[in-house]
Amino acid sequence: MKKNWLRMATLAMVCVACFTSLGTPALAQQFPVTERTLKNGMKVLVQSDHSIPNVALYIFYRIGSRNERPGTTGLSHFFEHMMFNGAKKYGPGELDKVMEANGGSNNAYTSQNVTVYQDWFPRSAMPLIFDIEADRIQNLNFDPQKIESERGVVASERRSSVDNDNGGLLEEQLWATAFIAHPYQWPVVGWMSDIEHWTIDDLKHHFAMGYSPSNATMVVVGDVTPEEIFQICEKNIEPIPPHAPPPSVTTVEPPQLGERRLVVHKPAELPLLMIAYHVPQTNHPDFYATNILRTILFQGESSRMYQRLVDKDQIALDVSSQLEPAFDPTIAVIVAQPKQAVDPEKCEKAIYEELERVKLSTITDQELEKAKNIRLMEFYHQVRTINGRANTIGTYEVFSGDYKKLFDAAKNYAAVTKEDVQRVAKAYFGANNRTVATLLPENQEKAKP
Repeated sequence: MKKNWLRMATLAMVCVACFTSLGTPALAQQFPVTERTLKNGMKVLVQSDHSIPNVALYIFYRIGSRNERPGTTGLSHFFEHMMFNGAKKYGPGELDKVMEANGGSNNAYTSQNVTVYQDWFPRSAMPLIFDIEADRIQNLNFDPQKIESERGVVASERRSSVDNDNGGLLEEQLWATAFIAHPYQWPVVGWMSDIEHWTIDDLKHHFAMGYSPSNATMVVVGDVTPEEIFQICEKNIEPIPPHAPPPSVTTVEPPQLGERRLVVHKPAELPLLMIAYHVPQTNHPDFYATNILRTILFQGESSRMYQRLVDKDQIALDVSSQLEPAFDPTIAVIVAQPKQAVDPEKCEKAIYEELERVKLSTITDQELEKAKNIRLMEFYHQVRTINGRANTIGTYEVFSGDYKKLFDAAKNYAAVTKEDVQRVAKAYFGANNRTVATLLPENQEKAKP
């Protein structure tokens, strides 16, 4: 990533859990969104907010590591870097310089599913920002020297965020083991051997299919009107010709028929435990019940897992759960940090026991109401800024197929019952459906129970 791809991608993915509590008719009136599809296929969503003279612009490209193949892994992330390195009108180093001189800033993130570019700027800089975006979409510089320079940057980033980072390394191994067929098995940053061997033809092909206007959704939130945004898009963006989109990902991960385990031995102060369970994609009806289950089990210091592993048994420093937005069935990941001299198996056993509790008896009314309230408050925290609103609208449009579905989310959360939570726990969080990854400190004896 241009700045910190791992952290930003994680934060952006958390938004799916956060924004999904929107949705009363009154609230819908507070967030009117106007939409238009340009002649080249790019969809543009505009939400006016004149409270401050600033604008947030997000462009979601439906291109990520799931659209790569062995030999080209990491290309989506690579282009996230390259898109800041100059085009025809704004050369190397000029994009940031010109934008910052006009009061703007930018960033981007790449995931398995999307690459997203973010611009924040005063409304006075709007013509400049759209000129910059049009230039780099249409005229990206494929200078060989710049490509080799950025290849080195990406390789260095892989070394720091994966090879030399215990959490990053274990997570990479977890995904590579949990998936045996679907492209979610390879890392967003790419395998090092692929990074070293991408060809110029690989790059040009990936850019053409990924960065077509017809493969993108633009969201603009702030001190603007829909009319002026559509007008500037017709001038700057609409003339850009579309290309053929990425081929459909048709591979379906086969059902997992038994537990998979892996152990990583590496120098470390503490062991680390990750457990993955296969769950449906973001637009699946069970999304809401699964998020309620994860909230009850993992959200905050009063959650069941924290109370059990950290407070009661005192065997872990922390325990949490991760679930990123996904076009295809994905995995929910549990992460536990065992304490010094604690066998990770003790944490693992406690986690399974808490999951069995949910399966054997329903949660309480109080737990259910608390979980729903947490989701609602998280949403309000997210959409109180124009930046959060832009990310929210775009993420719902891209992953749920229609931004309007966010206005039904509160109703969908309200409809979740205790029985629904118990049902998804039984359906997805079983032994045959899990992959367990453990990092053990190298050259240290296994801790005694």
